[in-house]
Amino acid sequence: MTGAAEAGEAPSARPRRKRLRRRILAVLATLLALLAVYTAWANARPYTLSSSIELDATPDEVWRALTDLSAYDEWNPFIVSADGTVERNATLRLVLRDETGDSTFTPTVLAAEPGRKLRWLGRIGPGLIFDGEHRFLIERLGEHRVRLTQSEEFRGVVVPFFRGSLDSRTLPQFGAMNRALADRVAELVETGVSRPAH
Repeated sequence: MTGAAEAGEAPSARPRRKRLRRRILAVLATLLALLAVYTAWANARPYTLSSSIELDATPDEVWRALTDLSAYDEWNPFIVSADGTVERNATLRLVLRDETGDSTFTPTVLAAEPGRKLRWLGRIGPGLIFDGEHRFLIERLGEHRVRLTQSEEFRGVVVPFFRGSLDSRTLPQFGAMNRALADRVAELVETGVSRPAH
């Protein structure tokens, strides 16, 4: 009798298990589709920080100070240590400092145009999680006057959750670095270090 009852229950339990399995798979498929849509949306809407400063210098003088990575520890309050070669496809090693402490990044140089622009791409994770494309743009305003714009475009699924801290912690560091770079360039110009040898 017991064997017959168990045999009688098995066929009705199988369709329930199949229905449950189908529901679980449908929920997982829906979650994956929503995650894919959110990832596409987050990466299509970058968040950009930007800070500019004008300097009494030539584009080449600013470029020399900006790309002298080994001297960053002498003047830079934001990128307190930097190693690597400033050329396209090179990997840099940067130590960034803010109120929470130091972080090490190894971005890849995307562009290095002397006297004009420097761009690199840093990632946290495998990509599409938290990517930052950092840019320095040097614009000539006059014979001995330039504008330096430091900016970063952030993309990734977690970026929307960090906008507040990017504004409150990272953007002020851009400004601090720009001012320190202006002081560094002025110091090098004054001592004649940044002038090309004749």
